Amino acid sequence: MAAPALVALAHGSRDPRSAATVTALVDEVKALRPDLRVEKAFLELSKPGFQTVVDKLVRAGHDEVVVVPLLLSEAYHAKVDVPRAIAEATTRHPGLKIRGTKVLGLEPRFLEVLDERMRAALKAARVRELDALVLAAAGSSDPLANQAVARLARVWGAHHRLPVTAAYAASAPPATGEAVRAFRAEGRRHIAVASLFLAPGTLLDRATELALEAGAVAVSEPLGAHAEIARTVLARYAVGAVELVPV
Repeated sequence: MAAPALVALAHGSRDPRSAATVTALVDEVKALRPDLRVEKAFLELSKPGFQTVVDKLVRAGHDEVVVVPLLLSEAYHAKVDVPRAIAEATTRHPGLKIRGTKVLGLEPRFLEVLDERMRAALKAARVRELDALVLAAAGSSDPLANQAVARLARVWGAHHRLPVTAAYAASAPPATGEAVRAFRAEGRRHIAVASLFLAPGTLLDRATELALEAGAVAVSEPLGAHAEIARTVLARYAVGAVELVPV
């Protein structure tokens, strides 16, 4: 019996760097599991669309699909857009079994990826000393999603024994610039910003610009196509594949 196909489902962006990052991440997943049929798909703004990918899998003979949302928070897209897309695909293909998994979320082990990206940013900026950190995320109208970022920031700060503030690019305060200026008002001068984003895009560009204008000494690259992220995609897939097995 063939294993269910894996669809890595991203939101999509008009910024081509975002789709390129998703492609690179999916390539990482394929490298780890060359035996699986792995496809990328997008909810909107980028191609291929989710329904197009599902149609292709059905034509190829797949009757089971596990969808792993490439989202870092359990907010609107995870709660509404992804289930709606899966429901539409199931309606269009009555014999197809589709299981949506948990989103990537904010796994504590992602802090290792953040650290790696931060070390690279500090090296490029020739910064050797830090006295505060800002964890920058996209932000959400869902307060629980923002609270999850704040919790991760506290864990990260405790690990490095540095004060950390969570900041958001949209929908919630503080913005990255505000967070940096608040630390500077306390007399701190070596403040770095970590980008808790999966991929580059307009929101991250703006957050970076505001942080640097406010005096941040470095801003890291997003999580991107890291092997740890790819392993998390496969961990989500494994759970979804088991849930498809008849009891």
